[in-house]
Amino acid sequence: MSTPGTELRDAGATAGAGVLETRLTGLSQQEFARDVWARAPLLTRRAGDFSDLFSADAVDELISRRGLRTPFLRVAKDGSTLPESSFTAPAGVGATISDQLDDTALWRGFADGATLVLQALHRTWGPVGDLSAGLSTELGHPVQANAYVTPPQNRGFDAHYDVHDVFVLQIEGTKRWLVHPPVHPDPLRDQPWTDHRFAVAEAAKGTPSIDTVLEPGDALYLPRGWLHTARAQGEVSIHLTLGIHSWTRYALAEQLAQSALALLRDDPRMRSTLPLGVDGPAGEIDLVRERLVAAVAEADSAPLFHRTRRGQGRPAPLGPLAQFRAVDGLGPESPVRLREALEARLEGPRLTTRVGRLDFQENDLPSVSRLLDGAVRTAGDLGVELVERMLRAGVLVPAER
Repeated sequence: MSTPGTELRDAGATAGAGVLETRLTGLSQQEFARDVWARAPLLTRRAGDFSDLFSADAVDELISRRGLRTPFLRVAKDGSTLPESSFTAPAGVGATISDQLDDTALWRGFADGATLVLQALHRTWGPVGDLSAGLSTELGHPVQANAYVTPPQNRGFDAHYDVHDVFVLQIEGTKRWLVHPPVHPDPLRDQPWTDHRFAVAEAAKGTPSIDTVLEPGDALYLPRGWLHTARAQGEVSIHLTLGIHSWTRYALAEQLAQSALALLRDDPRMRSTLPLGVDGPAGEIDLVRERLVAAVAEADSAPLFHRTRRGQGRPAPLGPLAQFRAVDGLGPESPVRLREALEARLEGPRLTTRVGRLDFQENDLPSVSRLLDGAVRTAGDLGVELVERMLRAGVLVPAER
């Protein structure tokens, strides 16, 4: 069962289209923004082949060979999260860390019906990291990735809602999803479903808006706040969840308030001590309100907003040895490009990025500006000394000719 507009079309790759269109929805960014984003669930059958992103072999490798530690994995059973001590152990000689994953304990728990949740896959599995970075760039909001590995006929969590939007990509097996409308629309990050536990449980008893079985290649988008629960069918189910931590107007208000308070720190009257007495003169609150409103009107929260955005994401991976070779062998014909996902902004003579700030001389600014389009350039075209400095800073990376 699906609501009108829930199941739209098969997704097909289109030349020049982004992640949304080619891999997740079959919709252009404009169509998705107009009809779906933050409004309604979207089920896309046969969105694509996700086997290049993740697989059962990837699960086994991460758990048994990568030396992962908590919190890169959670374990859930019958709606509850199990204690970390039940699936971690010291790793032996040379890696005596007490909270590394114990593959034997995890096997026993999985065989007993527990769901394995591999968290932050955008940090531990390259293909998932690349997809997450591309989607984050396209949406303008941070994206994280988890994988849920569920034994046959089991569920990991009770009906709940997330405080971020999600894309669910079914990798292997099948899973039945029940989706209900929100009981608390558009929850903020500090408003978890447990704050509305009773209302969530009652709503989950009603007729779902979506009752469907996801098969490999299907994708499901859920805005934050929509209730959902899922159960594996007759085989092991693996799905990826891409969590989109969307910026809200409330978050922008927080940024504006912080900027206004920073201005008030320079106001001598605001720093002065209140008169003696428990309540103080009645006019004090009116004075503070007047000054605060004026500071909000004057405040420029854009620099704080951009700095916070940069801090919530990570730049594209950088290999220290490849970077060393690029610096060591640098010459006029060496190809370079701007490192991806830097959130680079040139503000006057200063370049601000996720890896720090660089100040430039006036005559270098045209070359720096040209680099911001991400195109491949040669060191001789830009200036070898400038390129070396930016390579050493991790702002530029070697490129293929």
